[in-house]
Amino acid sequence: MVTKSNKKYTSALGRRKSAVARLKLFTGKEVSMVNGKTLEAYFPTTHTFVGKPFIETKTIGKYYFEAKIIGGGKEGQREALTLAIARALKKIDIDFNLVLRQAG
Repeated sequence: MVTKSNKKYTSALGRRKSAVARLKLFTGKEVSMVNGKTLEAYFPTTHTFVGKPFIETKTIGKYYFEAKIIGGGKEGQREALTLAIARALKKIDIDFNLVLRQAG
């Protein structure tokens, strides 16, 4: 599960179909975790799609996250997580809003 830490983070919520993703976005380079597993272990075939907001904002490697996802299937969970990441990035820098909107 999501570990407790004293690090500063930006939180965000993403929903898609019946899936809900609660996200804590941290600054730094560590392994991103989803429901206590690494991102690659939780989404073995589609983990690259989750990082689309990082690619569009050119912030790959600057942030990592811990997420708790409940409900839905794997595809809905992946899309909910992607939305939560985008919302957290917009909270960090409002200039990312236009970039993320244009990317879809």
